Amino acid sequence: MAKIIAGIGTSHTPAIGAALDNGKTAEPYWTPLFKGYEPAKKWMAETAPDVAIVVYNDHVNAFDFKIIPTFALGCGAEFPIADEGWGARPVPVVKGYPELAAHMVQSLVLDEFDMTIVNEMQVDHGLTVPMSLLYGQPKAWPVRVIPLAVNVIQYPAPTGHRCYMLGKAIKKAVESWDENLRVVIFGTGGMSHQIQGPRAGLINTPFDKAFLDDLTRDPERLSRIPPIEYLRDAGAEAIELVMWLIMRGALGENARELYRFYHVPASSTGVGHIILETA
Repeated sequence: MAKIIAGIGTSHTPAIGAALDNGKTAEPYWTPLFKGYEPAKKWMAETAPDVAIVVYNDHVNAFDFKIIPTFALGCGAEFPIADEGWGARPVPVVKGYPELAAHMVQSLVLDEFDMTIVNEMQVDHGLTVPMSLLYGQPKAWPVRVIPLAVNVIQYPAPTGHRCYMLGKAIKKAVESWDENLRVVIFGTGGMSHQIQGPRAGLINTPFDKAFLDDLTRDPERLSRIPPIEYLRDAGAEAIELVMWLIMRGALGENARELYRFYHVPASSTGVGHIILETA
C-alpha cells in the first residue's frame, strides 16, 4: 500500500522565491536562511519520495473572490505556474497524480469532508517556494505532486481541529491506495507574521517555537488553538499554521522530529521549518 513516511512544515514567504530566482541566496541577508535548509535538501534527496501532497494556500491566483473553496484538491495531470504580477517563477511545471488524487477525493468525501475537485489550476508561491526550498532548482521536479489548497485568506478559515482531522482522513485515504508509494506531506505557510495595519511586521518567536515543540509533544493542544488566538498572539497571517496541522494529522499518533530550523526575519516573517518522520 501507499504510505506517508514523513511530514514537512515550512514557511512559503514569496521573497524567498524571489531571492532564489534572482541569484541573491549568497547575499548576507539571505545566506543564513538558505544555509538552514541545506540539511533538509540533503534529506529530501536521500529520501526520494514518489509523491508529495503539498498543503498550501492560494493567494488569489487560482481562486479569486468569486469562488473560495475551503479545501480544494488538485486532480489534474499538471499544474502551470501562476503569474503573480511580476511574471511566473522560472520553475518547472508541477506534475500531478490524478489517479491517486481522485481516490483521495472519494475517500475524503465519504469520510464527510466536502472537498472541491479542481482539474485545472495554476499554483503560486505558496506551493512553489516550499518545493524550491526542499528540491533546489531542478529542470524537472523529481516527484509527483497533489496540491491541497486551503482557504486562510477570506474569513472564515477552517479551524485547527478541522484541519487536524482532515490530516487523519488523508492518512486513511493514502493507505487505502493499492500501490507501493512513499509519500511525503507538506504543511506550508506562517509562522507568525502580519503584513498590514498598525501591527505590520509583528513576529512572536516564543509562539513560533512553542508551536514547533508541540508538533511532536502535544499536537492536540495545537489543534485546539482558536483562530482569534492566532490573530491576537501571532498576527493576522499566522492562521496559515492550521495547514501544518493537516500535515501533522496525516502522520498518525506518534511522529519523531528529524530536523528543525527557525530564522527571523525573512521579509518581516518568522520562518520555520521542521521534518517529522512517522513512527
